[in-house]
Amino acid sequence: MGIRTATFLFIVATASSFPALAGKKNKKVIKQLQADITLLASDSLEGRRTGTAGETKAGNYIESRYKELGIPAYKSQYRYPFHFTYGREIGQTTQIRLNSKVVKIGDEGFPLPFSAPGASNSDVMPEVTEQGAIWMVPLYKDKDEADNPHFEADKYMYEYAKEAKRGGAKGVIFFDSYNSKYEPSFNKQSEYDPLEIPVACLKYAGYRKYILPIQDGTGTRSSLAVELNISIKKTDRTGTNIAAYVDNGAPYTVIVGAHYDHLGFGEDGNSLHANAAKEHEIHHGADDNASGTAALMEVAHWVSNSKLHNYNYLFIHFSGEELGLYGSKAFVKDQKIDSSKIAYMLNMDMVGRLNDSTRALTVGGVGTSPVWADVVTMGEKRKFKMVLDSAGVGPSDHTSFYYAGVPVLFFFTGTHKDYHKPSDRAEFINYAGEAEVIDYAEAVLTKMDKENVKPAYVVTKSATAGRSKFKVTLGIMPDYSYQDGGVRVDGVTDNRPAAKAGVKTGDIIIQLGDVKILSMQSYMEALGKFAPGDKTEVKLKRDGKEMSLPIELMGK
Repeated sequence: MGIRTATFLFIVATASSFPALAGKKNKKVIKQLQADITLLASDSLEGRRTGTAGETKAGNYIESRYKELGIPAYKSQYRYPFHFTYGREIGQTTQIRLNSKVVKIGDEGFPLPFSAPGASNSDVMPEVTEQGAIWMVPLYKDKDEADNPHFEADKYMYEYAKEAKRGGAKGVIFFDSYNSKYEPSFNKQSEYDPLEIPVACLKYAGYRKYILPIQDGTGTRSSLAVELNISIKKTDRTGTNIAAYVDNGAPYTVIVGAHYDHLGFGEDGNSLHANAAKEHEIHHGADDNASGTAALMEVAHWVSNSKLHNYNYLFIHFSGEELGLYGSKAFVKDQKIDSSKIAYMLNMDMVGRLNDSTRALTVGGVGTSPVWADVVTMGEKRKFKMVLDSAGVGPSDHTSFYYAGVPVLFFFTGTHKDYHKPSDRAEFINYAGEAEVIDYAEAVLTKMDKENVKPAYVVTKSATAGRSKFKVTLGIMPDYSYQDGGVRVDGVTDNRPAAKAGVKTGDIIIQLGDVKILSMQSYMEALGKFAPGDKTEVKLKRDGKEMSLPIELMGK
């Protein structure tokens, strides 16, 4: 699931213990879930990052399962590739030359992703800033700053270079003279707009080779002949959706979906694991979203053997969700989804961590059609602690169909400390709990098929909300099941504003700036009042005591 920015309205049913489902059917379901999730979250699939061999292997497995189950492809093919642009990369023509020597890109230095393209050259004295010249300046002021894990190198270099352009610089080269523990590197996912001058950075190896001899007098020159020729390209990628179809010759079709992509090794900057890029660990994505993928195949298997016949059933496994719902957006567009022929869409994302104590199950989209009121009652009867979100917009693929005019439902068992980390592994899945969620989904499909109506579509209040409503983040994982006033912190992301301010897991945020936090809704509204770089205070409760912490907001 993409980094969460959904707005939640909490309506909670009384929870009590509920016996695990029994019988041969459930045991068989659990066994198949274990097989599917273990395979999808295995090292061999390398985190199922969109556009990689791991994604292809996952797609092959999903397709083979549908063939094994005897469920036909949609429109004669299972695979639906889509193309999109995401991230930046260093162009092959990029070259940095110092005294006619070519800097080794990656090992000794690199251009910045927000650098202007093109060429620039001049004779440079390190740490001398003259108009009309390329400036060569230190990245860190001292060793402490170089080894500070909270130092935001990209932000610093971007803002410095922008000011340098105003000061007459025709280019900037930063250098690491302190051998930082957190080596600067090319940020593929930088969201900074391109500048008007070329900008580059020398790593410590480059500094020792080219600059140190000038500074310590061991070199033969007192300046550097600098030549910059920089090319930054947008990255074109291809993902693949997988679709199977049960055609009952009905006038309306039900779409059931789940995304199967995950984070790979965290290369796209969406990992919440500290030093993800440097440690290069596989992000297994067992709950996010091998759990939903396995659940979807189980639901498809059940539907194909059921007596449901009043709707057609389209089962879609999306890719590109973690990068911004690219797969579902492409499917809606490329397949010309006609909302007049779609009954509704049910999306399952992270359904493998049902908490046996709280039994909290989030159901999103309940405001997108009046018929979903009965769905809530069904969940309450199954003794789920229902956490309801009326909005059709959320951090998963149902959003794409809601925007196309389709009523939606979204099932989610909650976030956890392993979210977007390598530790989201198959052994932590609550398989019996997931089987209950699947049984609930099948009950919803059964009820709707019996009623044989096309649910009315309702535009929810948060239809204009979504990923772009606010531009800042605290870097916390909220506990979506908490509803006693404020927002309880379920996890804190390293190197983000909350962590830097001293916020801890278990804290309850009750105010941000002048805005009191009563729920997730007011929390999201509070974030919308700030811009990146704004400084304020976060008020919270910890162990029953109120405290305030200064905090600087950071861009998403």
